[in-house]
Amino acid sequence: MITHRARRTARSATLAAVTAALALGLTACNGADDDAKTASADRAADTADNRPASSGKDSAEPKSGGDTEEGEGSAAASGGTDEAAGQGTGSGAQQCRGDEMLVTAVHRFAGQEGDHLLVTASNEGSKPCWVTSYPAVKLGGDVDGAALPHAKKDDPSSDERITLQAGDKAYSAVNLFDYGSKHHTADSFAIGLRGADGDVGPFYSVDSKGKKPQFSWNEADVLNWNTEKPYDF
Repeated sequence: MITHRARRTARSATLAAVTAALALGLTACNGADDDAKTASADRAADTADNRPASSGKDSAEPKSGGDTEEGEGSAAASGGTDEAAGQGTGSGAQQCRGDEMLVTAVHRFAGQEGDHLLVTASNEGSKPCWVTSYPAVKLGGDVDGAALPHAKKDDPSSDERITLQAGDKAYSAVNLFDYGSKHHTADSFAIGLRGADGDVGPFYSVDSKGKKPQFSWNEADVLNWNTEKPYDF
């Protein structure tokens, strides 16, 4: 696409030069006969055709021996900055939608009060994307219920974007508090990704794994996304 733009720019510059030369020729020959005007126009067109289309703003266009190589060089120059910025700050990267993510969950410390679900999200796409805040989690099959609250022990105002290059992973955890009676039990949950405005995208079902994939809870909350595993997983 960059190559096409470069070609269109060159043709536009040539046409502009022809138009300007024609205008000057007609002004200088005002009052002359039609043959003189035609001759002036022809000479102006010949001059414009032989003039390099690289003056003015077009001179900033990179030049090379072939249009294809020029286009590839221009694409790398214009897209490289955003991609490089995306590696550190999320600039140039799109928000992770969810369908490019592989999300897994492992039930740890099964049978103890204070069980956890380690949530791992891997970018399986080919482009960088970012996650922020904490995932929206709904335990069990009650997908119409409210999402779990943010863990009180976590930073409540964290809105840092974590950019995931292809293959990178981010981690969160669901803290499960099981008081031993009137608790809920499940082996799966649904997860949604939050945008920069806090809105939650589509929910995706996640199966729990581990020695005891089934988990129980009376209360539960969720940690922020992080590039390192929480606790001692």
